[in-house]
Amino acid sequence: MSRVGKPPIDIPAGVEVSIGDGVVRVKGPKGKLEQVILPGIKVEKEDNQIQVERSGNSPREKSFHGLMRTLIYNMVKGVTEGFEKVLDIQGVGYRAKISGKNLELQLGYSKPCSIVPPAGIEFEVPAPNRVIVRGHDKQLVGQVAADIRRLREPDPYKGKGVRYLGEQVRRKAGKTVK
Repeated sequence: MSRVGKPPIDIPAGVEVSIGDGVVRVKGPKGKLEQVILPGIKVEKEDNQIQVERSGNSPREKSFHGLMRTLIYNMVKGVTEGFEKVLDIQGVGYRAKISGKNLELQLGYSKPCSIVPPAGIEFEVPAPNRVIVRGHDKQLVGQVAADIRRLREPDPYKGKGVRYLGEQVRRKAGKTVK
């Protein structure tokens, strides 16, 4: 039995979970999400808990067991609390601002980079060098944050660029002059 897949998932008040047609649907105050049930996995709702079980003991089913439980747990947590990723912008002249719902980034290019948030994602800029990506879908929040980071990855020589808050960038030594 998978240790990750074993514990049941508690359903908080205000969250509706429906299981049918090979799909788990979760609806809460922050939004609604759905996930296809992976093959060899059985999902059951009992009282205010969701139990994830597997039908066999093949390595594939064992790995799917823990994965499916984690995906459903993230769905329940997302529709109640939500997720966020914080990005830090470092560099002279590098800054961010909100223009309507879009995120405008000055990252040293000739023109600013404009990012339109996908459905379910919102941006917040508490300071010109800090961007917060929020949403109810953990996978989408992480993907949008990675796309923003990819616009100007941290430079190993000067340390300039977009990085996650708390991310350590290994600095390289530059050329030495004799």
